[in-house]
Amino acid sequence: MIIRIVLVISYIASCIRLRAKPWRYFQLNADYFNKEKGLYSKQDINDLIPEQWQLAQWIDSPEVTPDAFPVFIKPEWGQNSKGILRADNSEELNQIRAQQDNTAQVQYLVQEAATGKIEFEIFAIPSATSADKYAMLSVTQVANHEDDDFPINGIYNKNTEYLDITPQLSDDNLDQLWSYLKAVGRFRISRFGVRADSVESLLQGEFKIIEINLFLPMPLVLLTSNTNTRARFKAALKCTWLLAKVTRTLPNIEKEPVIFFKKLAFIRRTDRTD
Repeated sequence: MIIRIVLVISYIASCIRLRAKPWRYFQLNADYFNKEKGLYSKQDINDLIPEQWQLAQWIDSPEVTPDAFPVFIKPEWGQNSKGILRADNSEELNQIRAQQDNTAQVQYLVQEAATGKIEFEIFAIPSATSADKYAMLSVTQVANHEDDDFPINGIYNKNTEYLDITPQLSDDNLDQLWSYLKAVGRFRISRFGVRADSVESLLQGEFKIIEINLFLPMPLVLLTSNTNTRARFKAALKCTWLLAKVTRTLPNIEKEPVIFFKKLAFIRRTDRTD
């Protein structure tokens, strides 16, 4: 909680210093916001992923039976692994479907499981002067302390641990990763969840993208167990300063989509039906 407060205060202060408008933060990825649904659609974003990195994912329907298990069932709007469930067979899938509230106006997605042995979270902010370059890129390795080949990792899973491996990577390594990320989309802030068999496989482009978070993505380097408090706060200040610089470059739009309030209204509506 403290680190989130630091992020907000530091971002506002950075915007004031740079004469940027902090409330425009929610417009950073507005090009990818589904205005009709009032959310960043996981299905829309999954469709952006090139085939070699894409997992099969579809809007759930009782008529569709997966070819293989396990599969993950998740709400189209979710964040930080909220609402994600795993089905290891058709019986479990049908049980999950039976428990879903069809009056909630929420579409659920089914996604095949990635077979990579290691999960990574890659946080990125592009340069404010050139979208072809990155200003911040951090790579976090995700460890899970359960004996489970397909865990649902996240900040609310007590068995999930994050390790910062960015210092182990060379500038060339980071440049290579950035070339993969920008091939998916020109996001002004993003966090990619991917699975690969090793760091070497990740750098060689042999991975699958589990999810891309475009709405309030926290740099998970701030939660890593191998990073001291001073380094975390330093990273938080760097992140918000760079975000303020990117915010200042946003083009003026006569009528901007009210993303924050649409997203908030959608979450409140769906939470009431849980």
